Amino acid sequence: MKPPPASQDPKTPRGRRRGLSEEDRALWETVAKQVKPLRKKPRPAKLHPPMSASEAAIAKPSAPPRPAAPMQVPKPAKPAMPPLAPLGRRERARLSRGRNDIDARLDLHGMTQHRAHQALHLFLQRAHSEGFTFVLVITGKGTVGDDSERGVLRRQVPHWLSLPEFRPFIVGFEEAHIGHGGAGALYVRIRRPRS
Repeated sequence: MKPPPASQDPKTPRGRRRGLSEEDRALWETVAKQVKPLRKKPRPAKLHPPMSASEAAIAKPSAPPRPAAPMQVPKPAKPAMPPLAPLGRRERARLSRGRNDIDARLDLHGMTQHRAHQALHLFLQRAHSEGFTFVLVITGKGTVGDDSERGVLRRQVPHWLSLPEFRPFIVGFEEAHIGHGGAGALYVRIRRPRS
């Protein structure tokens, strides 16, 4: 153990330290002999000449820096798709009057739900890659009444179009004009491919 730092004597000039008296040094050695080390292996004794206070302040090693915890860089989040937007009144009117072209049509009549879902996904993916603007998806009206199995695609296709898997391909959809199938068909606006 190192001897305790010497206290400053008010009579000594500033910055100079007085040494330990013989009595203080004897007391310190007695206390130091009774102290047991915390570690099992004793540290080798360091023999250094006594330093002045300014040298001690400069030479005093600072605590070793703690290793920085590995910083986790967040993965860049995919930009969220904007909500589906209904067709504008003007666009809808131009489609119903034939002033805007329908670039492609998909007829889902007679398909099972599984087959219709796959066909719709492939159709919209192709329409998106080819740069189409508007497509028509024909679901059929089904029969309204006691038979709950009729009109399944009419109910399911709008639900499917709202799913995240279709969002990269479409901007929005709306029921078609009576001339294009009315309640049994949907106008779908295709999202422009990113260049």
